[in-house]
Amino acid sequence: MKRLLLLGLALLAGMVPASAQTLTKLKAGMVTGIDQIGLPIALERGFFEKYGLDVTIARPYATGVDALNALQAGESEIVQVGVPMIGAVLRGMDLVALGNYSGNATKAGSDATMAIIAREGSGIVKGDLSTLKGKKIAASFGTINHLYILATLEKAGLKPDDVTLVNTPPPDMTVALLAKGIDAFSGWDPWPIVAGKDVPGAVEIIRGGDVISYIGFNVALRPWVQANGETIEKFLAAVSEADQWMRKNPKLAAQVATRWIPGLKQEVAEAAMQFNIQQADRRLSANNYRALWSAQDRLTRLGILKSTFDVNAHIEPKHILKVMKDRPELFADLPPIPETAAITPGYVFKP
Repeated sequence: MKRLLLLGLALLAGMVPASAQTLTKLKAGMVTGIDQIGLPIALERGFFEKYGLDVTIARPYATGVDALNALQAGESEIVQVGVPMIGAVLRGMDLVALGNYSGNATKAGSDATMAIIAREGSGIVKGDLSTLKGKKIAASFGTINHLYILATLEKAGLKPDDVTLVNTPPPDMTVALLAKGIDAFSGWDPWPIVAGKDVPGAVEIIRGGDVISYIGFNVALRPWVQANGETIEKFLAAVSEADQWMRKNPKLAAQVATRWIPGLKQEVAEAAMQFNIQQADRRLSANNYRALWSAQDRLTRLGILKSTFDVNAHIEPKHILKVMKDRPELFADLPPIPETAAITPGYVFKP
């Protein structure tokens, strides 16, 4: 009888899918932005397990700079960052971008999740960017919201020296605006929407506008990338499926966001998600290479950067391209990438 019982248990064990027995462990990191939510959605909806991964998500970081510090310290193996990647690479961190967590493969401009919010009585007029001159404006230096305010100033014919920029983490911007320590801030969602609800008289001066090409990559250190191609493809497939689920279920996705971004309310998350799904596109194209190049170009022209790097050396598209080829249904609801921007493995971007 005992032998029969053991045989039965052995047969039951054999019925368990191999993937369930051999899940590959992976540590991932994210930032407190609504556009980062594809990562926890993949965890909560079971997409990582579906593709054979056992993913642990590190606590949400205030900025991409913090996320990259955690990556370098070994707290994460893959993180979601944008503009901070540039400074890190120039300081010698050998990062490789593998896919978008937010951006747009179909066109150059993409910044729907960005906005500039001013306090009442600041003298900054909605739609009149010239009124930013002489104001104190919060931004997180070295991040996408820093790039956005710099590009907005350029659009207004202003220089960085025409305003006073104050280095501020996004979660602190609303408090600074409420205390009148700043006149305005440049931020990513949900913080502009939070300020609109929590700061009496707050005004949205500009939202999006294709002022910049959004940069939001899944990045990892090169040695890890070179040793983990199969894991990367499983990860990108899982988060791509999560992105599609988010695009189709924005209200449910907003609920997930409230569990991962401290203090985020459902109504704020729902409002922010409507902008987020406009650029939840994990695919890579020539437009994303140009986005990284143009960010460096702007920062160099404005004297923020003293040097640049070859974007071709720090983007590896082959893994996401394989997912796009093998699982086209994950991207079927997105606009097709124009032929002029479509890339293949080994693509070389030329400005």
